[in-house]
Amino acid sequence: MREYQLCGLGNAIVDIFVEISDAEFARLGFERGTMRLVDVAEQRDLLGLFQKQDPRLVSGGSVANSVIAFSQLGGAAAFIGCVGDDRYGLFYESEFEELNIDIGNPAIVNQTTGTCVCLITPDAERTMRTCLAVSSHLSAQHVDEARIKNSEWLFIEGYVFANAETGQGAIREAVHVAKKHGTKIALTCSEAFIPEAFGEPFRAALQQADLLFCNETEACALAGAGTAEEAFRKLEGVVPSLVATNGARGAFVRHEDVEAHVSAFPCEPKDLTGAGDMLAGAFLYGITRDVPADRAARAGCYLARKVITQIGARLHHGTRRAWDEGLAS
Repeated sequence: MREYQLCGLGNAIVDIFVEISDAEFARLGFERGTMRLVDVAEQRDLLGLFQKQDPRLVSGGSVANSVIAFSQLGGAAAFIGCVGDDRYGLFYESEFEELNIDIGNPAIVNQTTGTCVCLITPDAERTMRTCLAVSSHLSAQHVDEARIKNSEWLFIEGYVFANAETGQGAIREAVHVAKKHGTKIALTCSEAFIPEAFGEPFRAALQQADLLFCNETEACALAGAGTAEEAFRKLEGVVPSLVATNGARGAFVRHEDVEAHVSAFPCEPKDLTGAGDMLAGAFLYGITRDVPADRAARAGCYLARKVITQIGARLHHGTRRAWDEGLAS
């Protein structure tokens, strides 16, 4: 048994949730429901407008959310990412410590932690402004060989490919270390533009991967297909194991001796953010516990349903109970 079952590699972002009125939102001049990258100065000015409203902080990032779900379910997990030594970085470190996730010493002196300001209006719509800041500095020098060596799986975030100067170096180093020590590799597309814009490095990593997570749009972009089912077929032989999610229509799963389509759970979603992250974390938890892949995906779909019927990208209680309910369904 290795010390960890899962080690994530990704952007460390603190989500900052602010509930505002329609009048306050109108004064900002933002397009409702959009997500845009901003620089440190612009994010600082935006946060300054709401400093008296005591915004809710939640540590996150795509793969980080999956690692958190994995840990909440009872798995031993680690994470590799970068934060600054500011209040948000200290919050990130302390929350991961409470979650019993080993993140080493990620704080970089005199740097700003990545943040995502999530403005929630009365219609439950979320408008986001993301500042990657020091999270985008993740590079080969931050890849901790010990944590990867002592993990059964390494889970790589697709967004990291977007930083050609440093992030792609971090991925190459992490893949090298994983292969050296027999650690299995899981990869997520994150967004369709990642395999489209960074096709060469992405496919190089995919050739080394054991498992790929993608949604329908990402799978179709990667496979040159028109539907999730067609992409699932065309990706056979490209990567040994695949989970291709298809929104309300469930997911296609191929892992070891299981190949199946798993139905989703009907619901009225409030916030679709985090569904794929939750499913990935739950699926990885299941297969590290020898749960058959179709059952692990089914339980993952149930947990994803729980996430999207609330505001926020992860569950804060009842995660293990929901897993049990999903397995029993």
